[in-house]
Amino acid sequence: MTKALFLDSVFQDRIWGGTKLRDFFGYTIPTETTGEHWSISAHPHGPSTVKNGEFAGKTLIELWAEQPALFGNPKEAVFPLLTKILDANTDLSVQVHPNDAYAKEHENGELGKTECWYIIDCEPGAELVYGHNATSKQELIEWTRDGKWSELLRKVAIKPGDFFYVPSGTIHALCTGTLVLETQQSSDTTYRVYDYDRVDKDGNKRELHLEKSIDVTTVPHHDAVLNITTKTTGALTETTFVDSEFFAVYKWDINGKADFTATAPYTLVSVLSGEATLTIDGEATPIKKADHFILPSTCKNWTIDGDVSCIVSTPAK
Repeated sequence: MTKALFLDSVFQDRIWGGTKLRDFFGYTIPTETTGEHWSISAHPHGPSTVKNGEFAGKTLIELWAEQPALFGNPKEAVFPLLTKILDANTDLSVQVHPNDAYAKEHENGELGKTECWYIIDCEPGAELVYGHNATSKQELIEWTRDGKWSELLRKVAIKPGDFFYVPSGTIHALCTGTLVLETQQSSDTTYRVYDYDRVDKDGNKRELHLEKSIDVTTVPHHDAVLNITTKTTGALTETTFVDSEFFAVYKWDINGKADFTATAPYTLVSVLSGEATLTIDGEATPIKKADHFILPSTCKNWTIDGDVSCIVSTPAK
């Protein structure tokens, strides 16, 4: 099989969600507080389903287990990546994620969660929480206990096109008016540090996880050091955002016809804007904004012809 695997995906309602997944991408959202689109997912809390070709109707979980050759016969027991689009209509909770070792011990073998964000769109003056100002675990405990959030939390101004790498152990939160594509390890483990004392539709505050949060938070905080590079070859401008032990993430800006050769066992592609034609082994398929697909290991070469921008990820080498 040399076809791309196009995916139907799962929406998640969130207390902080809104309507941008409909307004910006044209998705048919289930609620007016739709916060997440799990665009490429093999996590049991929201698996994607193949919608084309001989594997139509199969979930990505099933495909990973039953057709490992499509993914280069990987050693991992589970599909390691998860691509989401998030609509932060209001502030997300301040949170932190564990690493693999801590999650394996405390979260029934779940993967840890290192993630990264590409800012698709945001309101003027938007910001996010990235890191903290505590210099020791004791100071982190005290400031958290005493609710000294303005002293503790670091806020960073953002604009469309920005990229942030968020290793496990990093206190973080997306804030109001932000639309983000997130690439992450395939994990749904989140420890809430602070939730602005909000209540849900039933009047209940959401659970916090302060003990685990303090366990896993990196102290002192260090911003991730990135070496973002951009290279233009013909019709393709490729930006490399990160190439880490968990994944590599790129942006493809294509204006014309661009030829590609696979550099990884499989490639995840999310189309953020535009329209084009994807050609594999002489078979042409239209692609457009809001499409998400995987180029499996059987796709060694392909061409994209048109005017599109895509966020692309590959597993760790």
